[in-house]
Amino acid sequence: MEYPGIRQEERMEKVIGGRLAAEALIDRGVEYLFTLSGGHITPIYQFLEGSPVKIFDTRHEQAAVFMAEAWARMTRKPAVALVTAGPGFTNALSGIANARLSNAPVILIAGCVGLESAEKLDLQDMNQLPVIEPMVKKAWVCSVAERIPEFIDLAFRTAAGGRPGPVYLELPCDVLNAAVDPAKVKHLRSRVDSRPTDLEGAKEILTMVGTAHSPVIIAGSGVWYADAGEPLREFAERTGIPVFTGNSGRGTLSDTHSLCFGSSLAIRPGAAFFALASADLVLFLGSRLSLFYLFGDIFRKDAKFIQADIEAEEIGRNRSVDLGVVGDVRALLVELNRLVEAERGGEGLRGRFQGWVEALQNADVDGKASTQPLWKSEAVPIHPLRLAREIDTFMGREDDIVVADGGDTQVWMGMTRTVRAGGRYFDSGLYGCLAVGIPFANAAKLRHPESRVLLVIGDGSVGFNFMEFHTAIRKGLPIVVVVANDQSWGMIAHSQTLRMGHCIADGTCLGPVDYHRMVEALGGFGLAVERPSAIRPALEAAFASGKTACINVMVDPTVISPGSVALANLGGYRAG
Repeated sequence: MEYPGIRQEERMEKVIGGRLAAEALIDRGVEYLFTLSGGHITPIYQFLEGSPVKIFDTRHEQAAVFMAEAWARMTRKPAVALVTAGPGFTNALSGIANARLSNAPVILIAGCVGLESAEKLDLQDMNQLPVIEPMVKKAWVCSVAERIPEFIDLAFRTAAGGRPGPVYLELPCDVLNAAVDPAKVKHLRSRVDSRPTDLEGAKEILTMVGTAHSPVIIAGSGVWYADAGEPLREFAERTGIPVFTGNSGRGTLSDTHSLCFGSSLAIRPGAAFFALASADLVLFLGSRLSLFYLFGDIFRKDAKFIQADIEAEEIGRNRSVDLGVVGDVRALLVELNRLVEAERGGEGLRGRFQGWVEALQNADVDGKASTQPLWKSEAVPIHPLRLAREIDTFMGREDDIVVADGGDTQVWMGMTRTVRAGGRYFDSGLYGCLAVGIPFANAAKLRHPESRVLLVIGDGSVGFNFMEFHTAIRKGLPIVVVVANDQSWGMIAHSQTLRMGHCIADGTCLGPVDYHRMVEALGGFGLAVERPSAIRPALEAAFASGKTACINVMVDPTVISPGSVALANLGGYRAG
């Protein structure tokens, strides 16, 4: 195979390791390489120039890894980030930690000082491997140039195999520059698709469903990564069991479906808290019993609990389970549908749980009653829930993509967003890492240029990766960013007020900033909004501009979110 930038006659001569790395990425069909350049990785860059792999450069390594994470979550395939040694490597660590808890198959490739420079105090030298090893599924250093393609193949297999997750590959600069005989190089490309499931467990699941009165299905990230949305819909309709979705599972069954009650987060207005606390059978699919479920304590102690996960060690975390099924969630749901059809015909179990579904419908109405006035609030400064509802209503197409970033801001949007399709709503997830927003939105627009992409972000969060506005502008990515501006690190300020009666101004107050004018100065479109009635016209104008846009919305700094209340009770962590 010939590659642009690599003369065919040169392939018979000795080649350097950087070229082997570039060719391995090309052979893997990598579409985008998310990166920030550096001297230690130039040997790879030089052979990617003009190749099918597009170099997408960001303004910070953290943003490059966040973009890779979002790309991996959207495509459900490994995505690659490439960073340079030392500071480039350490700048990437927050992104890797976030990818780990979102189960995103990110491959981080980093350069480092040469092997011959060990303990010589070379520029940007550090022992990188032991730093990142606890944060990833697997970490390697390739010290022999001939084996670079083998290690890249290994990275792809490991990132995607079993439970997806990030991996790390380190390529010393002298290895990248080493000349090798092409005849000694193994060009491996293995593909592993087998994701077996204990299908015998399906029969027991149906037996347990048959004795339940108030069952619920909770569909987590594993449902999305297994591409199990359609069999989930079929199973819900065949059985009549109500569904809640969480994390990357949001939208795998549309929130508009009659059996889907939206997010499984208990703080979301609606039926979630009632359902989770009342269900006598929980079918927990591809999710984790984390803080979001009070570590399992939100469920009835006597509730029967079924957990299905691709990772055996995840089953039984924080709570004893009555039935654990290890394997692919899609395969399990397909088998469940087959059994329901075979044993009960086309009627399935429809009607058996109608009374329970009606109880949830009533709970959904009751649970939203106290929030409805806030969604419609005309108050000035703007109530953040009014802002969230305006965004949710405006972004009402099935292919619209909404990203949420921040402390309180992410909570408000999570309490409000109607998700109509999988892979169309993103937030930081369990790691709770601020700054994901603009890189996530840029990746979403890059992946889905035909879709409208909107990011709602706190004014604290927007400062971390602000120059990714410039990335969006120079790369031609017309995302719309709504800054919920409460002039503070709101979640921290509110949690301190709840705990101490006041916030510590020096650590929480940001003051007014004209973020929209800063984006205008970079070449984008900017608007300021101070009244609720101006939100929708601003959204219309921002999307109509065809530019990367920033809408700076002044929201009420006194409103306290349920997330701030939880933070005050937990003792505190950084959010804003």
